[in-house]
Amino acid sequence: MEHNLLVDGEQMNDLSTGAPGSSPAHPIDNDTAWVKAQIAQYVATDGAEPVPYHGLPLLLLTTQGRKSGEWRRTCLIFDQDGTRQIIVASSGGAPKHPAWYLNLDANPQVRVQVKGQVFDATARTASAEEKPALWQRMVSLFPDYAQYQISTDRDIPVVIIERTV
Repeated sequence: MEHNLLVDGEQMNDLSTGAPGSSPAHPIDNDTAWVKAQIAQYVATDGAEPVPYHGLPLLLLTTQGRKSGEWRRTCLIFDQDGTRQIIVASSGGAPKHPAWYLNLDANPQVRVQVKGQVFDATARTASAEEKPALWQRMVSLFPDYAQYQISTDRDIPVVIIERTV
């Protein structure tokens, strides 16, 4: 099966010959059933679906495993900030950071899909100076983030994603 991908503005063929997890083009999707379904829908519709939580924007984030080296993909709420994408490593207020965050913290080179556009990027945790404004922006977009922060002792990171030139 051949898929056409738009990577950094160029049409590319993905011959789907790589083993799952072997590259950003052949990621292992999040194994949580509802997230896996979101990813499949997102890929099939170039991001037109799914649209959870009253139409909040979603992106697909692919990170390289810090231990396994395998490439893994998940679906996250994001906000566009100029040319940057902003995401929150909330994990629903869980006591530990989500695996995708630990992965990008160890290897900041990521692949992102926003609608039908796929691109390579660098991800980083917002600095102490950057975080307050970005956190407020994300809480305004998705108010549950504020409750998530109250429900955990960890400081929930805000992540800035910047396209690799």
